[in-house]
Amino acid sequence: MQTSLEGMLFTIAVLILSVIVHEIAHGYAANALGDPTAKLAGRLTLNPVPHIDPVGSILIPGLMVLSNAGMLFGWAKPVPYNPYNLKNQRWGEAIVGIAGVATNFALALIFALIARFSLASGEEVFASLAAIVSYVNLFLALFNLIPFPPLDGFTVLRGILPYRMSVSLRSVEQNLGGFVGLIGFLLIFSFVFAEPFHAFVRYIFGFLIG
Repeated sequence: MQTSLEGMLFTIAVLILSVIVHEIAHGYAANALGDPTAKLAGRLTLNPVPHIDPVGSILIPGLMVLSNAGMLFGWAKPVPYNPYNLKNQRWGEAIVGIAGVATNFALALIFALIARFSLASGEEVFASLAAIVSYVNLFLALFNLIPFPPLDGFTVLRGILPYRMSVSLRSVEQNLGGFVGLIGFLLIFSFVFAEPFHAFVRYIFGFLIG
């Protein structure tokens, strides 16, 4: 990761765009499964304006990058969708939930390959920028797989469990899935789990970059 001002600003920009693409992927998945809510709300667009959350897309990512918090996290405005409109009621929510994570994984892999080929061609600066894009997306993908509401890992878990267990988890989500619960989770994560998680991300990142 670059530590220069330019590198920090680039990392923040990549993080903001990556969380926006993550949310758009949720919307496209829901639309493909029969729910046009996100489309009707004008959220299936790469225009960042409808997606940006002042706190989650700008303030939190900026503070984490500038303070070297040891983790990258941010969010865009959640793309709205109605689970009852999904054609596949058994797996629909899980598919919508995993779409954002899968998109970040795909971007991480694509830009890791770009970084590899750029470095082999002697384009060190371009390789470094591609590596940042890959790392940010890998971190977002793995972090969002954590099964804690409102992260996608929890939605996927709830979507694949039997109905009764899924209903129980929905009540957990209602109690813990708000802003206060998320901030509490981030604080605990930062002080307890950030270092081992960061090491795990670096290990996977090293495997992708080579």
